[in-house]
Amino acid sequence: MSNVRIWDLGFGILGCAHGSQAFVRSAIPNPRSKIQNPEFSKGFTLLELIVVISVVAILAGSLLSRIPYYQEQAEKTVVEQMAGAMQSALIMHYGSLMAHGAGAEKGLNALANDNPMDWLQQKPKNYAGEFFDPTPATVSPGHWMFDLKSHELIYVLDRSDYFTPGKDGQKWIRFHVRLEYESPVVRTAGGKKELVSTLFEPTEPYRWFD
Repeated sequence: MSNVRIWDLGFGILGCAHGSQAFVRSAIPNPRSKIQNPEFSKGFTLLELIVVISVVAILAGSLLSRIPYYQEQAEKTVVEQMAGAMQSALIMHYGSLMAHGAGAEKGLNALANDNPMDWLQQKPKNYAGEFFDPTPATVSPGHWMFDLKSHELIYVLDRSDYFTPGKDGQKWIRFHVRLEYESPVVRTAGGKKELVSTLFEPTEPYRWFD
């Protein structure tokens, strides 16, 4: 029988000699031996990865396709807010004329010919200016302009996928000032009609998302 010698090399490492052969063996247990189910550490399979990528692509495509819709909705909201600001400015301008004694019919009729942008303390950045008998191509899409011929304030649409224009078929919205008069209840000799309403409204009806 051959002699077997075992000695401690320190740090949990054992040396062993059997006959003419010698080898070193670690006494520290292998941490991998503690994994009960090593198949769980393999990660995603190719099929699972393809499914995840497909779902992400579908969701991203659906979101991107809706972006123009929401952008046009936002544009419509801004235009309506501007029209509301013009209506408020018209009422204030009318009140100012009445307060300064310029409420005669001739002076009030001038409201229908004024450029509504002049009523604002600060014109919007997308206001292009005044033009005589312009077309939609006169200014860039998404800009306002005033028509010196018809005395109308015009907005040229930037996005019009959900817009149905008026009779002229153009992708713009034309606004004008409409003054409504009524005869006084008690008529007198030489009695004049009374102004009952001032409206800033579209010249032609249109549909936008409706």
